[in-house]
Amino acid sequence: MRQFQHILKKEFSDYFVSPIAYIVISIFLVVTGWFFFSTFFLYGQASMRNFFSLLPLIFAFVIPAITMRLFSEELDLGSFELLRTMPMSYADIVVGKFAAGVVMTGAMLLPTLLYPISIAFMGDLDWGPVIGGYLGALLLGGAFSAVGLFASSITENQIVAFILGAAICIALTIVDKMLFFFPETALNIIEFIGADFHFQNVAKGIIDTRDIVYFLSVMFIGLYATYISLQHKE
Repeated sequence: MRQFQHILKKEFSDYFVSPIAYIVISIFLVVTGWFFFSTFFLYGQASMRNFFSLLPLIFAFVIPAITMRLFSEELDLGSFELLRTMPMSYADIVVGKFAAGVVMTGAMLLPTLLYPISIAFMGDLDWGPVIGGYLGALLLGGAFSAVGLFASSITENQIVAFILGAAICIALTIVDKMLFFFPETALNIIEFIGADFHFQNVAKGIIDTRDIVYFLSVMFIGLYATYISLQHKE
């Protein structure tokens, strides 16, 4: 546990040493703020629907940008060799870096709580979907963080890690929107693979165990693939 906490604290603090965290958070808040305020002020809708409907696609770009440096930077600088000599397992390293990505995602979402609070002061707001939306956002952020971590573990180039992670996250986000390309017998499977399908279910305030299992499964697969990737670098 001590090793895990050390990795988590180090990686999270490192985000704010470089300008990456500030740039990513600023871009995220500008984009989401635009969609929120355009709906609220232009159309007079006291709703978070647009915010949550676009969040998976925004996350598909933003979270790989957060995770791209977690292993790629160390592989490029050679500090990963030093990390391996320390008294900690690969599992500690992987889970610690993953947790740092998830905490960073939570920190990025934290300022957006002002959106529903503003709506609540100005009009009626159904808090059920809002709570479900933020729960879904954390689950989705965890799933995409695991994917981004895997992408970062297989290359020394951060740009390549970002492109690969974003490509996988985008594919998971839009695959359920392209069901017309697949045979009818495979539609249920393809729909289940889609991250947006499960996120929108949770964002409606509907907590289904199938959606929770989906996100946890993506996290496990991403983290296990990262673990295997690191072992192959020995």
